[in-house]
Amino acid sequence: MADASAPERLPARLKRRACAVKRDVVALWLAARDPRVPWFAKAVAAAVAAYALSPIDLIPDVVPVLGYLDDVILVPLGILLAVRLIPPDLMAAFRADAERRAGRPVSRAGAAAIIALWLLAAGAAAWWMASFAW
Repeated sequence: MADASAPERLPARLKRRACAVKRDVVALWLAARDPRVPWFAKAVAAAVAAYALSPIDLIPDVVPVLGYLDDVILVPLGILLAVRLIPPDLMAAFRADAERRAGRPVSRAGAAAIIALWLLAAGAAAWWMASFAW
């Protein structure tokens, strides 16, 4: 007979992982501003945190399947890379600090970068379409 609590295990595990991802994004945001972190780790941490904290996604979530692909695959892979580049003792301190913080920072720079990419893509598409009109 199956355990009655078995269906609750997966949602609890997913919730725990989602909280860990959220904590790590905030920890990377803190690491990107810390002078003790090597510059290359800072660059990766800043890029991952800016993208994850940006209110605008590179691929909007309304696009079926692909919209959530960046949130489910790209952000965790970026976090994994950044965490490996940051010294473990510093990362532990950033994680502890991230857990103490109640609010989630918002990356205006990340939003601006995503908007710039979309404008660049729209401009390239318009230029490409105009080349067929002549």
